[in-house]
Amino acid sequence: MNTTTNAWKVSMNAQTITTGPHPHVGMWVTADGRIRQELLPTGRYEEARDGRERAYTGRYTVTGDHIDYYDDLGFTATGDVRDGVLYHEHLVLYREH
Repeated sequence: MNTTTNAWKVSMNAQTITTGPHPHVGMWVTADGRIRQELLPTGRYEEARDGRERAYTGRYTVTGDHIDYYDDLGFTATGDVRDGVLYHEHLVLYREH
């Protein structure tokens, strides 16, 4: 993640191609709206729960449609995007439009 240009990088045959923000960047929300998770273009995330802003914060990495989360408190989690839906541990989140 290049934080100065907010771009992500893909390695291909020892070349690095810099493109725009990763397609998974943005706001993801549970169907009931209680949990909101924003994947920032800087490689950081912020998660709000039941109106508590920044309940969880940390960094993330993306490999294809798989997301690895590294929370600032020290724990880790994973997620996978399938058919436009983010499955993050026991949560199901949808893209906010």
